[in-house]
Parts: sequence; C-alpha cells; structure tokens
Amino acid sequence: MSQMISAELVDLELDRAADSKEAAARSLAERMVALGRVTDLDGFLADVAAREAQMPTGLDGGIGIPHCRSAHVTEPTLAFGRSAAGIDFGAPDGPADLIFLIAAPAGADDAHLSILSNLARQLMDADFTAALRAATTAGEAAALIAGEEAATATRDEAPQAAVPEPTSAPAPQAPAAPAADRPFRIVAVTSCPTGIAHTYMAAESLERAGRAEGVEVSVETQGSSGFTRLDPDVIAAADGVIFAHDVPVRDKERFAGKATVDVGVKAGVNRPAELIAEVRDKAARGEITEAGAKPSPVEAAGEPGEGYGTKLRKWLMSGVSYMVPFVAAGGLLIALGFALGGYKVSDAPSVMDHFLWTDTSSWGALLFQVGGVAFKFLVPVLAGYIAYGMADRPGLVPGFVGGAIALDIKAGFLGGLAAGLIAGAVVMAIQKVKIPVSLRGIMPVVVIPLISSAVVGFLMFLVIGEPISKLQSALTSWLNGLNGANVIVLGVILGLMMCFDLGGPLNKVAYTFAIGGLADGTAGSFKVMAAVMAAGMIPPLSMALATTVRGRLFTRTERENGKAAWVLGASFVTEGAIPFAAADPLRVIPSAMAGGAVTGALSMAFGCTLRAPHGGIFVVPLIGNALLYLLAIVAGTVVSAALVVLLKGLRKQRPEPEGAAAGSAEKREVAVAA
Repeated sequence: MSQMISAELVDLELDRAADSKEAAARSLAERMVALGRVTDLDGFLADVAAREAQMPTGLDGGIGIPHCRSAHVTEPTLAFGRSAAGIDFGAPDGPADLIFLIAAPAGADDAHLSILSNLARQLMDADFTAALRAATTAGEAAALIAGEEAATATRDEAPQAAVPEPTSAPAPQAPAAPAADRPFRIVAVTSCPTGIAHTYMAAESLERAGRAEGVEVSVETQGSSGFTRLDPDVIAAADGVIFAHDVPVRDKERFAGKATVDVGVKAGVNRPAELIAEVRDKAARGEITEAGAKPSPVEAAGEPGEGYGTKLRKWLMSGVSYMVPFVAAGGLLIALGFALGGYKVSDAPSVMDHFLWTDTSSWGALLFQVGGVAFKFLVPVLAGYIAYGMADRPGLVPGFVGGAIALDIKAGFLGGLAAGLIAGAVVMAIQKVKIPVSLRGIMPVVVIPLISSAVVGFLMFLVIGEPISKLQSALTSWLNGLNGANVIVLGVILGLMMCFDLGGPLNKVAYTFAIGGLADGTAGSFKVMAAVMAAGMIPPLSMALATTVRGRLFTRTERENGKAAWVLGASFVTEGAIPFAAADPLRVIPSAMAGGAVTGALSMAFGCTLRAPHGGIFVVPLIGNALLYLLAIVAGTVVSAALVVLLKGLRKQRPEPEGAAAGSAEKREVAVAA
C-alpha cells in the first residue's frame, strides 16, 4: 500500500480547490498526473465519470470513493482528500468529508487489487476514519492509509475472528430453526461493477453487523481480483443467504434452498443489520429459495424500492439483447440473398429441391432461405428471454411457447412482447406458492413448465392473441401508408431517439421498433430500418469530423478517439461517441441529436430502404436509393459536427500545445485550464 499513496497524493484542505465531486476528482487526479501515475487527465476523468454514472460512490459516514479502471493509469494509485465543508457524492446521509480517489490500471494484477480491497474494508472501521479526520499532516494521513500506524493493527486482526472455520456439519433439515446450541449462520456474496471498493466494504459491513448481532457471517467477495468460493459445507450449514450485488452472482445455484435476501451492494454497506434481521425473519417463516426458482439477476438488480418501470425496461432489454444476434445474422443473410439472387429470390423453390452449384441465383436462394429460418426465431427468442429476465430459467419454456404462438397467429413483434411478459409473470406467481418438500424436486422440471405453458397458451390463443394480431396488422398498414410530411416527422423522431443516449434504452427502443418491422418484410418497415441505421451512424462520424477539422477544441485523447470513431460510425456503432459525450454531454448530445434528426428525415424523404439490420456503409449495395442515403448521412454528419464545433468554440478554452516536445507539466496546465 505504501507504493500506492504518499504525502504528495494527500490534500487535507481539498475544499479550497473543489466544491463538487467533479472538481474533487480533478484536483486529486492532478496529483496523480504530477507523479506520472496517470497519463491523460481528461481521459482518466471521463472513466471516473462513467463509473460514477453507474452508481453514486458516496457512502454513509461521510465517505466518498470515486474509483475506476482506466487505460490511462500506469500503476494502482490512491489519492486522499479531506474537505471540511463536505462534498456531495450521493450518499444518503449527506456530503462526504473523506474522499478517496482510487485509480486502477485496466490490467491491474490481483495483488494490487487485494491491497485496495483491504482499504475498502478499513473504511468500515470507525477508529480508522476518526484517525484520518484527526490527522494534522499529509504524511501522517498517508501513513495511516498505508497501514504504517499501530492504530490500524487491532482492526486488521478483528475480521479474522469473524470468518467461521469450514465445518463438515450436514445441511440442516429445517433452516428456519437452527440448533439452540449454535448461533444463526449466514453466507453472503458481495459484488459491484468495478469490483474494487463496494464489494469489500459490503463484506466488512456485513461481518461487523453479524458480530454485533451474535450471528456467524461468512462472505464470498466476487471482486476484480477473483474470488474464492465458500466451502460447500459452510453453505450447507447456513440458515440464510444475503446477496448484496450489482452484477450477477456467479454460481448462484449453490445457495438454493435457503432463506434469501437479494439487494444491491450499497444496501450491504449501508444497512447490514436490517438485512440480517430480514433473512432471520424469512428463515423463521420458512421462506426459502428453491433451485430454479430464485430471483433472476435482472429482476433483483438495483436498490430496494426500484420502480417497476425500471424493471420493465430491464426485462425488455434482456429479450432484445438475446434477439439482436438472430436479427443481425438473419437480416444480413436475407440481404445478401437479394443481392445475389435479385428481388425474385423470395419466390425461389426450396434449395433442397433445386440447387445448381454454378448458379448465382441458387446461392442467393440458399442465403435467403437460411436467413429466413433465422428470422423465424426472432419473436420466440424475444419472448423467451424477456421471461428469462423476469423469472430466470423457468421462464424460458413458457416464454418460447408464447413467442411461437405469437408467430403462428401473426401477432408478430407485439405478440412476442406480450407473451414474454405474461410468461415471466405466470412463472413468478407460481414460484411464490408454498410447495410441500416432497414436490420441490419436480417443480422446475415438470410442474412450472407444464402449468405456465398451459396458461400462456390459453391466454395467447383465446384471450389476447387476436387483438394483438389486429394491432400488429394496423401498425404494418400505417407504416406502409405513410407519405409526405408524416414520413419526415417519423424520421425526425427516430433520429432523435437513436442519438439521445448513444446506445442506451431509448436508442434500443428505436432500433427494436425497426427490426420488429423488418421481420414483417414490408416496404414501410424497410424505410424505417434505413432511417434508424443512418441516424445511428451520425454521433461517432460527426465527432470524428469535428476532431479532424477543429482538433484544437479537443484533448489529445479525444483526437485519438476521433480516429477510431470514423470506423465505428461507418460500422453503425453509435456507442463510439460515448467518450465525447461523457466528457462534454451538454454540447455533444444536443449536436448529435440535431444531426440524427436531419439524417432520419432525409432518409425517409428520399424513400431509402434497407433489408439488413446492421452493417453501416458496408451494406450500402443492399440499400435502396444508396446515393441519396449516403447524402443523408453526410448532411447529418456535417450538421452535427458544425454544431459541436460552434458550441465548443463559444467556450473560452486555452488551446493545447502541439508537438512532441510538450512536457507533462505543460499538458497538465492545459488540462486544468480546460
């Protein structure tokens, strides 16, 4: 740890230089740059901001721990700042006065990450944080953090006593009623997206709360430095389980058959005593999680009280993410089939009955028919994995059955959405029913698939299938009947959606709308697909153009990212603009949206069509009105680039010195001025 922090990386009067979390991170990061630990200030801060956007890094007790992995970090480094006024890092109890900026290289080794995890555990010790608040010099604070003070010795020894020795005791017959001569036993798993801080802080918090309550708590930390699985005997002897995680728990099935509490990792840090009390109550009531009936990572993600709107979005995105590869493969095969065999390839006989090895049209028919088979999986896969997102593996069977029915009754994409949600809801309802122990083994294999498939089939065939089918038909007719101003307005809306969150939920809604129509094979759907792909190419292409024509408005890292953005934009990877948006969202995102709206409107107005769901400029030969399509993309790119250059030019910015001779100190001066 002494190699990670020194007096030069400590600021005991951080409030003089910073009054916000962004300013605090910049001030501490500048110290890292001065020591050569960070090679690019703005690039590193963009990575810190991206991590902060995933989840606030403020903790109860006045602690802020902004942290990230970054390619701009040369070695694991820790900077510490103390702010008398406090800085808001999103903690429930208010501003933080102790701020730790943790910088880990993209390929940090396990030993360094283990040291950082020890710091995270130390932050749960009131004596340790009190000593930091009382430190009078930077050297004293650095020594405390590095573990060079005796004040931390007692804390370092304490957790060892909390970890129970592996036991060979068999699994209790009734987890809700632990033996009277032993304490209640809990096993826990903690994990966070970065795996550096919250993972270990939650573990320490749970262990401390367990000791205070007289409960044995054994924690498996699934962090960045890997993880050691809990002894199976320890799991078997446990009376309850706590999952405090923001990423899926690995090998979660090991913990089935226990009273379970499933929460976000910050709940493990902030309210461990409540979680322990909750799992004890569940064990007392006999509420256990069966194998195959446990909450899915998608369903359980987030803090308690997360709204159903947020959960619904996650469930739908689960289905879409599994469907997209089928879309890409099937759509491109169909498009290539048309390119080789012409537009009459759809009428070709089966290649099993007629195939000439030397005939191009036969190869086109082969590609078209293989792509058509792939496309038939779209709706079932969408429905199946929406249900999977809601209810885990038990949702797959009724989800796929419902999706296949939707395809059979011509309810299409909308029918698949409905079937997936119904299947997931039915399985979740069945899982809540208390089942005799003798029947639990057959529940996930026989009972749940049987009942849920029957219910979903009944609802899809006899209740909601026909109305959805009519709605799908009406939507298809509406798309085909659009003309004039209506087409342009739709193009503007789709363009704005594709560029608003750069690959996020709104972008995926527009993309899913396009590929859902693409499966129907109508002319209006082909226009929508063309507009969506064209608009999605604009953000990275426009940033690439802007960094080329006015490079001095961008940092060196952004100019390097701009080179890659040419390829990403041309390939229809909208996410290529994220580094620019993370560093300057108020200028980049509105500019990208304006260009996307222009391109979407022009593509629709020109009547451009696209049968492939992906590919960017590499599928231009498959696009109807290809030259006008490229013109629409160029127009949107120019508009967006011009706007971002204009907006950045209005900001007073000291230009970055050019040339290889620019030293690191000069570079830091420019970054601070920016």
